[in-house]
Amino acid sequence: MRKLVYGMNLSLDGYIAAPGDDISWGTSSDELFQWWLEQEQAIGLFLYGRKLWEAMSSHWPTGDQQPGATPAQIEFARNWRDTPKVVFSSTLGKVDWNARLVSGDAVAEITRLKTEDGGPMRVGGATLAATALRAGLIDEFTTVTHPVLVGGGTPFFTALEGWVNLDLVETQTFPGGVVVTRYTL
Repeated sequence: MRKLVYGMNLSLDGYIAAPGDDISWGTSSDELFQWWLEQEQAIGLFLYGRKLWEAMSSHWPTGDQQPGATPAQIEFARNWRDTPKVVFSSTLGKVDWNARLVSGDAVAEITRLKTEDGGPMRVGGATLAATALRAGLIDEFTTVTHPVLVGGGTPFFTALEGWVNLDLVETQTFPGGVVVTRYTL
């Protein structure tokens, strides 16, 4: 069975985006970007909600061709293009870049994907992750916490129906006070 990981950058007060979908506070040091690259290279399938898909697909298809792109950014763009993706949306008409669109039941599709052979899957986007969490499909949480308070926006976790006890399996610090924590169920 494939493992499903939910991991994103978040503010210290628990948001993945500030009001207005502002993510400018989540800048990465070279070391953190390299860490993200290594994490993404280990993923066999990306699962995106519409908003995160639109953000990623607006930059990474040509991210390796941007002026001043670092070697890690070039490799990230290549990996992003090459890794299969499933986009969950009822409003998009089509997707590109090695992706397929699912407009139906996300829980049923993620459950099916978990039974397939292959590397770990990463779910991205708070709404899609909340759906997977409520269905008990997430196996691991990775929080990349930036030392900033944004005061509101899109939370990493939506309201839960009850407690979820987690086991801490890793912590790591990066320049600028960024702390990575990884938890399993």
